[in-house]
Amino acid sequence: MTRRGRIAASVAACAVALACPLAASAHAYLVRTVPSASGLVEVAPTSVQLTYNEVVEPRFAIISVTDAQGTQEVAGKPARSATDPRTIVVPIRHVGEGWYLVYWRAISADGHPVRGAFTFAVGPNPGPAPQFAVPSVSESVATPGLVGFRFAVFLTVLLAIGLLAFRLVLVRPVVTRIPELSLRQIEVAFWIVTAAALIATPLYVDIATARFALRSAFDVGAVLPLIHASAFGRSFLDLEACTALFAVAAAAALWVDRAGRSQRTVAELLATTGVALAVFAVLLVPGAAGHAAQTAPRGLALALDWLHLATAAVWLGGLVGLLVLYRVMPADSRREGLAVVVPRFSTVALISVAALLASGVWASILHLPTLGALWQTSYGQTIIVKGALVALALVAAAVNLLKVRPRLAMQHVGGELHLLRRLVGGEAVVVVGAVLAAAVLTSLAPPAKALALESKALARVGPGQVTNTVRSAGYTITLRVGPNRAAVPNDFSIALSRNGTPVRGASVKLAFDMLDMEMGQQQYALTESSPGVYTRSAPALVMVGHWGLDFTITPAGGTPFEAFIVDRAGG
Repeated sequence: MTRRGRIAASVAACAVALACPLAASAHAYLVRTVPSASGLVEVAPTSVQLTYNEVVEPRFAIISVTDAQGTQEVAGKPARSATDPRTIVVPIRHVGEGWYLVYWRAISADGHPVRGAFTFAVGPNPGPAPQFAVPSVSESVATPGLVGFRFAVFLTVLLAIGLLAFRLVLVRPVVTRIPELSLRQIEVAFWIVTAAALIATPLYVDIATARFALRSAFDVGAVLPLIHASAFGRSFLDLEACTALFAVAAAAALWVDRAGRSQRTVAELLATTGVALAVFAVLLVPGAAGHAAQTAPRGLALALDWLHLATAAVWLGGLVGLLVLYRVMPADSRREGLAVVVPRFSTVALISVAALLASGVWASILHLPTLGALWQTSYGQTIIVKGALVALALVAAAVNLLKVRPRLAMQHVGGELHLLRRLVGGEAVVVVGAVLAAAVLTSLAPPAKALALESKALARVGPGQVTNTVRSAGYTITLRVGPNRAAVPNDFSIALSRNGTPVRGASVKLAFDMLDMEMGQQQYALTESSPGVYTRSAPALVMVGHWGLDFTITPAGGTPFEAFIVDRAGG
């Protein structure tokens, strides 16, 4: 292939990379069930239907239907409805009168598992609702094994991009100063981490998909079709394809690059541009398939995510590149070479770290609904750990910038070179730790936006039967919730009074928000059952955890006001 042909192939590869499909993401939640949650049907159903807010893969779904004695009534595997792709249908046996518990688990498009439960009754005389033992409704992809593989994917991809940037941009001037210096070892390091990235990505998605589908990761024949069937799997296939195209573009750039030349040729400039386009595509995929794609404003969230990854890659790859360069440089010319590279890297690293911190803080503001979520949630606590590691790395970087770099320029040899090696090595280790924290962070679901409402809570109630009195806008509200358990019928009522007199004819609406994870809001109207008493039986507490009960009350001829209560529902 001619040189022009290689350049054309490089640019074409990057163009294809930019065309890689990008998966959006959201957290799946249940919007409708047949039979209805906590509802009564006269005729025994032949199936249970669950409709979600987004399309979920039925082969990842788990749906259990049991009676009061725990007998399993499911008669087949979950399947997608022929009329609505968001609906999952599972056949059940011919069931008799009584109450039944439906427990479900689905995988959201971003790879986060979500669970829930509800009950229904078969009549005409099902009897009182039993106290079902609700299975755990908490599950996370933040297990040590999955986080470890996710970390390997992030680390190798970022290192590959950073090492290539170090080789093509930062270290080229050294060769003109030290002609006998070879950059081959840096290129070898780049190809090692690139190969590791191309291996780690499909390995991770295979193991994660097998876990979601409750299969063995070695059952490749069954797992591979599931990878392509899920948005989570397709996003990592996109990452694998874009990384492979990046490797092709990098090979073309390294082939035409001649580090000994002070001026770049047109071919080298085109090849470097092609690599930059490929890097753009690779770093765009994680955000488009993760939390950034579901955070408003989406364009800003994606831009911040891309900038955060790009600056992390430049910083981490430059640190590792410096360590490799230190090792391969001839001892008698090591100080001269580092005196050229270290100032260049320090300037680039300073800009990268500033952009890294700014984008990270801004993204945290977008993802965290309240400042308190920073220390009250696992997601926020992981951000604190990551920030602490970055701050620690900055200390080492500051010593390099303020102490080692000036002495290199003044040609003081002393112990500066050994100090530089130790500081850069320690800095690199700490940054790798920050990447591990980022792997944990992306495995956790961000806090629910409804958590921002928690600050206006008039009371915190539960678990168990609730009777609590609060005051708002001059009114007295006595709240009762029973039995206040997930997946069973719950009765909600308020007694509304003012100056001891029941308030009649008011409009009362009750909205339910899950505070532990992002779910859709449910809203019901309460009806006046006796003077000043407003009630509703609703299948609202579908999961164990903390719920926001937001009452919007409009007295007859009066001004509307709200009363927000945080309720903890048990299982």
